[in-house]
Amino acid sequence: MKRRSKDMGTTHSTPSPASESRSNQAIFSLPPDILEEIFLDLPPDQVVCVNRLVCRQWKEVADQESFWRERCRREGYHPHGASKVPSDWRLFYFLCKKRRNLLKNPRGEDKLRGWTLTQNNGDRWTVDEPMVPHPNEAVQKNFVTSYGMCLKEQTVDLKHEGYSPSFMDEFQPPIRISDWYAPRWDCGSEYTISVQLLDERKNVVQEFHPDTVYFPQWNDQPWCQMTHVFQNYGPGMRYVRFSHGGKDTQFWAGWYGIRVTDSCVEVCPALDS
Repeated sequence: MKRRSKDMGTTHSTPSPASESRSNQAIFSLPPDILEEIFLDLPPDQVVCVNRLVCRQWKEVADQESFWRERCRREGYHPHGASKVPSDWRLFYFLCKKRRNLLKNPRGEDKLRGWTLTQNNGDRWTVDEPMVPHPNEAVQKNFVTSYGMCLKEQTVDLKHEGYSPSFMDEFQPPIRISDWYAPRWDCGSEYTISVQLLDERKNVVQEFHPDTVYFPQWNDQPWCQMTHVFQNYGPGMRYVRFSHGGKDTQFWAGWYGIRVTDSCVEVCPALDS
């Protein structure tokens, strides 16, 4: 029933508490499949942080594996391999949605911005175009080392990038790193990489530091990729420190050392690591 009121000679009606209550009951009593369809059109953070707190029925819909599986399907997030099925579709969804390269300026398109030059010897770091095409056609720049050791690094703050300490501690998602490197054909060179997982005080939790790679003079100057996946690193990990570089091995003036580009640090679903 609606109540009528007068204001400055105008008559209008306002909903009674009883009609508002019936309207709310209609919303809360929608069939689960209708609720799921509505939730699929809402931002995922709203579904988790707001909708699932409204009532028990809404929470059940928001927590269903089928809901997050359908959300993955609609947004194109699929496990690699038909035989692989996520154990937690909601976790898989959010890791896929947030997945991106956490390194800044990985290809040298913005010169040396974003990198800390920890060693900058010889004729120092520079940026140039690849001498041979990179497998990824989007890569049009690379960093070049000189005759003295050249190393540069970035430290990724996972909390700043949207991965909360509680999330990292509970789920410990895989951390995948990759790096591309290539020599010149006419000069020997060496390549080195070190990637560390750090705790709040910057103590090392895990480290990837393979042997130095050497290239002889008169090589085919191939592009090579270095990859590694950190897993089961335990609670407390907060930062990723990525360092790489090298030099030429013949002490030639100029930039005849190793070339690096398209470096990557990403938090990824377990099935894609």
